[in-house]
Amino acid sequence: MLSMIGLIGGLALLIYLTMRGMNLLVAGPLCALFVAVLSGLPLFPQLVGEGEANFVGNYMTGFTSFVASWYLMFLLGAIFGKVMEDSGAADSVSQWVVEKLGMKRAVMAIVVACAVLTYGGVSLFVVGFSVYPMAVSLFRQADLPRRFIPGALAFGSVTFTMTSAGSPEIQNWIPIEFLGTSPYAGWEVSLIVAVFMIVFGYWWLKRMISKAVAKGERFVARENDPQIDNGRKLPNPFLGLIPLLVVLIISYVFHDSLKQSALIVALLSGIIATYLLNRSYFKSFKNAISEGTMGALIAIGNTAAVVGFGGVAKAVPAFETAVNAITNIPGSPLIGGAIAVSVIAGMTGSASGGQAIALPILAPHYLDAGVNPEALHRVAAISSGALDSLPHNGYVVTTVNAICGESHKDAYGAVGALTVIVPAIGVVLAIILFSFGLGI
Repeated sequence: MLSMIGLIGGLALLIYLTMRGMNLLVAGPLCALFVAVLSGLPLFPQLVGEGEANFVGNYMTGFTSFVASWYLMFLLGAIFGKVMEDSGAADSVSQWVVEKLGMKRAVMAIVVACAVLTYGGVSLFVVGFSVYPMAVSLFRQADLPRRFIPGALAFGSVTFTMTSAGSPEIQNWIPIEFLGTSPYAGWEVSLIVAVFMIVFGYWWLKRMISKAVAKGERFVARENDPQIDNGRKLPNPFLGLIPLLVVLIISYVFHDSLKQSALIVALLSGIIATYLLNRSYFKSFKNAISEGTMGALIAIGNTAAVVGFGGVAKAVPAFETAVNAITNIPGSPLIGGAIAVSVIAGMTGSASGGQAIALPILAPHYLDAGVNPEALHRVAAISSGALDSLPHNGYVVTTVNAICGESHKDAYGAVGALTVIVPAIGVVLAIILFSFGLGI
């Protein structure tokens, strides 16, 4: 009983501390310590026999194993995003999308611009910073309430693109290690779910904005609003698109032979292509590399801190009880997998963290039970992108507060609807489709 209190209390404390702004590199081990103490787990390796569970050993094993597995992907992904940003290629692509769709489709233009960049492998955070100035300009011209800008950015970045088949985002690649699948696992179901998310999510976003406008809400300008630098010469948008296509094509070509390592080749090729095609447009290629590297260290450090917490949580008696309860949920095993990944992702505020904690435990159990690995891959990927977007999620905090300058009170309603509820319904749809044998 005390162990269960420690486990639930530690997760609740982790959510609270991250929402209060505490660095995850501090909050992660602190909350893991809380779980260990209440569960009676020894604190140091010297106090137990070789190989036995202890706080320091289990935390650092979880932390370092995640870094060892995913550092190069995080590093190259962050650098690719930064060189796309620094060269102006990301701005060129997003401006081209906006110009083609026009002011009358302002919201659609923002969503599509984010989707194109995200599905091309550009970091979610870079996409937000890149598209935000154009979003402000379009919302100003269309006189729409600016509190919906974070929702539009998030909807185009972390829903139907982040977890769909073929996406080079890390959330679509983590299951490969545990299930032996490909990034295109369950693509038929993924396509249907993605179309559903696009149509339903866009309709809901437009409806929320229309209701706000009908109540008298309008765009309110601010002194620090970003201005698009029309004087800067940008590369041709088609030259900006080529590196995105390079990432997608190379990841497809090598995914069978190299599995998740294909992402390393694809992202490195994208960086090289961006430099070769747009080298005359760079502000500073060296600075882009440096900033990307620092961004990668922060991103993987934060995620690894959460995975380390999971390493301690897995060692306490309450975790086995919780896993047994989840894996014995009546009905399709896909339901248990979706609930496990989604709940852990929500509690940790990390889609990749939720997968990295849940899949090593659940994958062997479900595969031994005969669950189709492609179905489990797609359900795990989509479900990881639902509850992870609760208010304490790092992307949500950055996008709402740091990029858009909004408060959670004003902006999170739309963000939560589009990035939590819409993907959650998508998970249900995916399970139903797989249950009828589609894509299996």
